Amino acid sequence: MAKPDRLFRLLDALRRLPQPVTAARLAAEMEVSPRTLYRDIAALRAAGARIEGEAGLGYTLAEDPALPPQMFTRLEVEALMLGLAEIGLAGDPALARAAEAAGAKIIATLPERVQRQALHAAQAVFRCEPRAPAPAHLGLIREAIWEERALDMTYTDLSGRQTRRRVYPLSVVWLDRALMLLAQCQLRQDFRRFHLRSMQDVSMTGESFRPRRVTLLRAFHRILKDQPPR
Repeated sequence: MAKPDRLFRLLDALRRLPQPVTAARLAAEMEVSPRTLYRDIAALRAAGARIEGEAGLGYTLAEDPALPPQMFTRLEVEALMLGLAEIGLAGDPALARAAEAAGAKIIATLPERVQRQALHAAQAVFRCEPRAPAPAHLGLIREAIWEERALDMTYTDLSGRQTRRRVYPLSVVWLDRALMLLAQCQLRQDFRRFHLRSMQDVSMTGESFRPRRVTLLRAFHRILKDQPPR
């Protein structure tokens, strides 16, 4: 296969496959050796594609110069507007403001005809029972996940017993009626799921667990396939 065709296929694989995607998965998808895969990743980066990650951690296509943001179908526009509207009802003021700003930026980049489609979408979101406001420490948890830094907190379990814990925060899951933190608990030395409303005195520490988050989260997801959040 000619190299330009192979690079095009690699970009497509990075868009389609659940990210972060490992080099082994990409190499198998492309039917090339790992060495060739690493060279092709380097070639795409040199051409302007922003591909984050490295060998052993997986790769994420963060910015794709071959896919302009205004190239949306009408159904894709509907999906974007519906998703942003849902975030606006999620109960997190910071995320709601970010969704509104993102929607305005997206609409501003669209051709006039598609702008009208976005402004007059055929679908809307309404909740008779809005979610309860998100806990104030959600923003701090989000920042700790981004920075890959440990959190200290007091947690109240279902029996009412409180314990002081240090956790490595991996992801926040939005359930129908609750927010849940997926984390590695240092007290239990195992993966745990914590309801955000049962967390008090949350603080971010100086302890970093970078670059382990992707690896830990992937392992946790394998467990969640058998034990979905409740």
